[in-house]
This record gives sequence, structure tokens and C-alpha cells, in this order.
Amino acid sequence: MSPGTSQEHAVHGGWFNGIIRFFRRAWGPEQADGFLPDNGLRLQDLSRVLGVRIENPKLYIQALKHRSFLNVSNEKHFSSYERMEFLGDAILSTITAEFLFQKYPESDEGFLTKGKSHLVNKKTLAHKAEALGLGQFIVMSDGEERSGGRSRSSILSDVFEALIAAVYLDHGYHTARKFVLDTLLCDTERILQSEMNSNFKGDLLEYTQGKDLGIPQYIVVSETGPEHQKEFTIQVAVKDTILGCGRGLSKKEAEQQAAKEALQRIKNNGIQ
Repeated sequence: MSPGTSQEHAVHGGWFNGIIRFFRRAWGPEQADGFLPDNGLRLQDLSRVLGVRIENPKLYIQALKHRSFLNVSNEKHFSSYERMEFLGDAILSTITAEFLFQKYPESDEGFLTKGKSHLVNKKTLAHKAEALGLGQFIVMSDGEERSGGRSRSSILSDVFEALIAAVYLDHGYHTARKFVLDTLLCDTERILQSEMNSNFKGDLLEYTQGKDLGIPQYIVVSETGPEHQKEFTIQVAVKDTILGCGRGLSKKEAEQQAAKEALQRIKNNGIQ
């Protein structure tokens, strides 16, 4: 069954739609002039950036409201984006887990768990929020803005999750899922390759130092192919014992593959 079919998502309909009905009754439609408070940006601009039609402006305004603004507007503490972020985090987690489960049918639970953690971590979400230009829409105090709040990674990642909640409450699970697919999960292969590969050397170093085995040594065994497309073969040794060998079109890639093989060997056999 391919992702996106109605049968696949039927399980989400009941309780997700119940939450939507509750929040719509609690908040209701807002008769606003189309501007976000205090920053002069129009909701139609936000709609264009998100690729989502805005039916209930109040949802999106709350999703963009930093707690520093509450001191200026004398609003209650729960009027900031933090509650929306909580809901958005849960929705994002579900969508991402479901996506990885469908995309990698032969991968084990360990790969899926690690892949999910890379896709929904604060660094990745902040990068996506920055790429979308969400910082310009955030409602915050002048002091927070002067301190660099619009480009602060922690705020950007929180707002990204809060906006997922806004889309979900405004339109339902399927539209929220499409938003996440279009803005974040469309880049899954690159993110996973980058994040997962970058961890093998670090994981190996952490292990060897924790066991007082010293620092792994990477040895270039060969360089083959034309100058513009060389393939490198690199071995990694710990305490003069070769534990892994990797190949790649760059030294970095080959080192990562060697570290990956070494970690697998250590997991299976230890260091002998």
C-alpha cells in the first residue's frame, strides 16, 4: 500500500478530528484584518510561504507568538506558541514515524529510530524554518528581536512545530502530513545520509576513548580513478588492529564507512 491512501490513514481520523472539533469550538474563527500583530506582515504572505490556505488566523497567530510578546500585550502565559509546539511535536513524530516505516520496509527498528531522531531534531527543524523564512513572521518583543531572536535556532524549531499544529487544527491530519512531506521529509535522503554518516567517526571515537583505547587512526590504502573522480580506500585502526575498511569518492566518506564497519565489528566481536 502506498503512502497517502485513505485506508492507510483511517486510523487517525477519529481522535484527530475530535481534537480539531474541540479546538475549533474553543477558539472559533477570528475576524482579523489579515495582519500579524506588531510586525506588519500579512497572513496571506505566511499562507504563500506555507503553501496552506489559512481558514482560522488565530491558530497561526498563536503559533508565531513568542512568550516575550506576552509581557508587551499583557496576555496570559498560555497564549504563546508553547502549547502549539507541544501538539506539533507529537504530530510531527507520528507523521515521520509513519513515513519512515513505509519508505524503508526492510529496515530494522534501530535504523527507523535513529532516522527519526535525525529528521525531527532541533537543528534540522531550525534549518527548514530558516529556509522557509519563518523568522520574519514571529511575533516577539523588541528586546527579544534585538538579541537575535528571529534567527535563534531554538525559537525557529519551536515555531516550525507550532505551525504544524496550526495546520493540523485548521485543516486536519492529511493536510498537516502533506505540509510536513513538502517542507521536511522531501529531503529525507540527503538529511539521513549527512546526519547518519557524520556520526560514525564520532561514535567510534567516543567508544575508544571511553575504553581507554586511544584515538582511532585512519590510513589511506589507495586512491584510484581520474583526478576529478577519485575513489579512496581507507582503513581504521585501534591499538594497531585494523577494525574497518571503507571506500568513497572523498576521504571523509571513506573514513565514515570505515568507522561504520569498525563499529559493527566491535558490536559483534569486540576488540581482539
